[in-house]
Amino acid sequence: MSKPEIRSVPVRSSEITPEHIYRSRRQFLKAMGVLGAGALLAACGPLAPGQSGAPQATPADLQTVAQTDELDDPLNSYEAITNYNNYYEFTTDKELVAVLASDFQSSPWQVEVTGLVNNPKTFGLEDLLKSFPQEERIYRLRCVEGWSMVIPWNGFPLSALLKQVDPTSQAKYVRFVTRYDPDIYPGQNSRFYPWPYQEGLRLDEAMHDLTILATGLYGKELPPQNGAPVRLVVPWKYGFKSIKAIIRIELVAEQPATLWSTVAPHEYGFYANVNPDVPHPRWSQASERRIGESGRRPTLLFNGYAEEVAHLYKDMDLSRYY
Repeated sequence: MSKPEIRSVPVRSSEITPEHIYRSRRQFLKAMGVLGAGALLAACGPLAPGQSGAPQATPADLQTVAQTDELDDPLNSYEAITNYNNYYEFTTDKELVAVLASDFQSSPWQVEVTGLVNNPKTFGLEDLLKSFPQEERIYRLRCVEGWSMVIPWNGFPLSALLKQVDPTSQAKYVRFVTRYDPDIYPGQNSRFYPWPYQEGLRLDEAMHDLTILATGLYGKELPPQNGAPVRLVVPWKYGFKSIKAIIRIELVAEQPATLWSTVAPHEYGFYANVNPDVPHPRWSQASERRIGESGRRPTLLFNGYAEEVAHLYKDMDLSRYY
């Protein structure tokens, strides 16, 4: 495998763009004269504050324009993130999910962590929020269908939770299971899918610092349509790996079955690492459509997180592991 050209830099919580700042950023740059041709320029672009011909900006103004993800891409709006979702438990219609999920009750909630661990535990939602320091992470989300977003998540590393339960030496994989209740999830009445939704990671993938359990976004609690109250986020993999509404985490010795690899193993493999050079059987993965943008942009190997995670797959032929 060639050396990755894209380096991702961990995003400090101080660099997260609050929703109201994101909304004002475009108007501010336009007033400064650095917003043109529909492109949102970085703060280091031409005529930055303090340069000849540019308006003088206050420290608050500078904070407003300096925050994007580490590849200088702006965040998607809260409205876009919460109104365009894949969540088949409710519906296959992305723009209807928020409506059908509006009455979903995510509290009380428990997550059972069991299997090959020395200290099995059941965490209430309040335990997850209080026992694990909540962090803010800006991650790119790449859907296997060819669209993408940039999302400011709140949550904590999955590794912190796994360390508390102390996996045994026999544990090699982590299995995740979501809630099953067809009365709440109308989509679970479909016989096409092997409910409940299940996903899995290798233990080293689960322990990686980029892997988080998300409990919110844009500084707010996680909306139902985005997987409330707790979901997995693995930013270098296609979005279907980031299972929503988790109720059980199990440490196991063998690679677990997953919903999509059971339904269509030739299309949705266990690893599902973002790779522009491995097409889906029905479409190319070489480019993607960022929600809110016109046109398409090139897809990045491992979704742009290659330097952080490529070593996990150094002995694997990436052209074979979809």
